Amino acid sequence: MALNGSQNHEKLIKLLQVSRETINSLKIFEELLLENNAKFNLIGKSTEKILKTRHILDSAQAIDFIDKKSKICADLGSGAGFPGIILSILFRERKYPIRMDLYDKSPKKCEFLTKVVKKLDLNVQVVEKNVLEQKNLNVDTILARAFKPIQSVFEIVTVNFKNFENLILFLGKSGKQTLLDASKVWEFEYKERKSITSNDSLILNIKKIRKKI
Repeated sequence: MALNGSQNHEKLIKLLQVSRETINSLKIFEELLLENNAKFNLIGKSTEKILKTRHILDSAQAIDFIDKKSKICADLGSGAGFPGIILSILFRERKYPIRMDLYDKSPKKCEFLTKVVKKLDLNVQVVEKNVLEQKNLNVDTILARAFKPIQSVFEIVTVNFKNFENLILFLGKSGKQTLLDASKVWEFEYKERKSITSNDSLILNIKKIRKKI
């Protein structure tokens, strides 16, 4: 059964299996986001009350797909910092020396992300650029949550990145169908996991992506 939005910080500690220090960092991030949401339009107003599950816990579950030996992860269209900021906080908890690169073309959102990074002293690089206009990007893992349709993401990662091991995607209700449609045009290997925050959603770890000839 997927979780609802009533989870408190004590339950979040238990679910994420993290220290109170990490929970405190998540709480500071949550407070900053809510304080700045009206100014920066970071998340939908309707999701503010279910922030812990809809955004924080949903983002956190992707960490199980990330190799601790990775050096750089890229979050495409990071927006409010989901999943990039959340995962960076968890990297510190687990002592993973991974840098998170947050790509977003919005100056306002990058201003907010920079504020969070400085406040929490995270190993994060905020990149105020349109990732579609970048070339030869070199990272180990790429993440995309509520960014673009799956086939558009495949096109971006194969054209704009010169090397990566994993692509982690968050898919919603139509995820199975979009995956099937993509398989007609693309070859790839993947593992899937049902989201712990929504019975209709999936988390995918995709490797060896290439367009069919």
